[in-house]
Amino acid sequence: MTGPAGEAPRFRDNLATLLEAVADAMTELDPGRTALVHGDRTLTWAQFDDRAARLAGSLAAAGVGHGDRVGVGLHNSPEYLEGVVAALKLRAVPVNVNYRYREAELEQVLAMVDARALVCDGTLAGAAVAVASRTPGLRAVVVVAGDGDGAPPGGATGYDEALAGPPLPRRERSADDQVIVLTGGTTGLPKGVVWDCAGLCGLVSSAYKRVDLPVPADTAGVVASALAAAGAGTEPVVLPASPLMHGTGFFAALGNLVRGGRVVTLPQRSLDCAALWTAVQEHRVAELVIVGDAFAVPLVAELDRAAAAGTPYDLSSLRRVFSSGVRWGTQTKRRLLEAGHMTLQDTIAATEGGPFGLSMSGPDPDSANTVFTLPPNARVLAPDGTDVRPGSGQEGVLASTGNLPLGYLDAPEATVAVFRTLDGVRYAVPGDSATLEADGTLTLLGRGSGVINTGGEKVFAEEVEHVLAEHPAVAEAVVVGVPDERWGSVVTALVVAEPGTAPTAQELADHVGGRLAGYKRPRAVSVVPVIERTVSGKIDRRWAAEQALRLDAPAQS
Repeated sequence: MTGPAGEAPRFRDNLATLLEAVADAMTELDPGRTALVHGDRTLTWAQFDDRAARLAGSLAAAGVGHGDRVGVGLHNSPEYLEGVVAALKLRAVPVNVNYRYREAELEQVLAMVDARALVCDGTLAGAAVAVASRTPGLRAVVVVAGDGDGAPPGGATGYDEALAGPPLPRRERSADDQVIVLTGGTTGLPKGVVWDCAGLCGLVSSAYKRVDLPVPADTAGVVASALAAAGAGTEPVVLPASPLMHGTGFFAALGNLVRGGRVVTLPQRSLDCAALWTAVQEHRVAELVIVGDAFAVPLVAELDRAAAAGTPYDLSSLRRVFSSGVRWGTQTKRRLLEAGHMTLQDTIAATEGGPFGLSMSGPDPDSANTVFTLPPNARVLAPDGTDVRPGSGQEGVLASTGNLPLGYLDAPEATVAVFRTLDGVRYAVPGDSATLEADGTLTLLGRGSGVINTGGEKVFAEEVEHVLAEHPAVAEAVVVGVPDERWGSVVTALVVAEPGTAPTAQELADHVGGRLAGYKRPRAVSVVPVIERTVSGKIDRRWAAEQALRLDAPAQS
């Protein structure tokens, strides 16, 4: 079978069926072969498959079936992956649920997706039970209790209890079975991006491409590739440090499991840099998934601390660090490359598709860069749907083809607007603006929500942030618009300084003014100790706007 835009033949199957085949092969090769690691816990492939089947059996006994939506509201853990696979075994539809939701948010989201079951952390249990009493369609709440959480509240089932029953028998499934990935902005309900398993198989096949392996054509080929890697001792080990409830970490974990590899998750519920580097060292992690500078800056600081203390971490196994959705700075990349022999992949992507742009660095520290180029599957589109001419300076929007979702849940108009067919090929066009330079590189301008209107001119916040981050004294930056009676909005920047530096507001504003048009120059700049971020690692622009409103000492106007 040939995929979109002339792709080579590749496997298309139900992900649960595919993982069952891999689990059987790994178990036959070695019954003790590890699939999942979480702190001191390890699960073999046989245990992973059996636990997911038992959870599926428990959900089925509660009345959950084909096509029903199953929310998974968990921190990174084996139970997260078991919950997703259990739903797929049932031919139900797994849906990621933010574990930080409060009761009202949880109720809204469960109602939006019409959830029949929820597998959640103990911290979410009380809200889940309260919501269940007002949500007649919710038939089961399964709680994974953490340390100090106590027994599940009445109306909920403990995870161990759910695993005590018989496993769901294996069954025929379809590559058309679905997964919903919720993705949201800064306000309102998230959007549900609907993938079928066939599309997800194509998406996770990038796990082969990243290591220059041919993508198998069918399930038998997937199993053969996994066995070959296991036999050669080259089965991959991935540590998704970013939340599994978001696409980057989730897709990386799925791709690694499909390859017969091992997934390492951390029991700490916030970023613990020492624990992360210790896990990389102890479990010989080959691929690390992070969220730009939100993770990279403190991770590099921990490497520096350990080296200064005479106890450097052994990063010899680490071959790739992957980030998507949040750009990271050149200096941070350089410091990572100085610590080990690896490749850094910075990707512009979205839950709706991608990649839209790639920036590769390594293994030479001097190769560190933040220059993005178009991958073969992507274009920059002018308003009339034609390609932006390189070097024209014309603003366009990024579009990508290849493995794409079916569309948005219950939102046909939004689906038509974002998923466009051009010249007979379907593209995802979520709205990221860019210009294409004469040398083929991209200048990223951000999305409409990041546009600041000042004196009738449009300023793209990400463009200014990128220039600020190029200053050697800037670790990271966020730019927002502050209301102004004369100009409508004025460009305002918050920056975190590199350790040992003390950049002034004037210096930073002048740095931008020397690179960009005068109206893009920040009118106020403040050096702050930290830039707050959302759980997905993206800059919390609402927080930044509140902070910017408090600034009253402008840089030179």
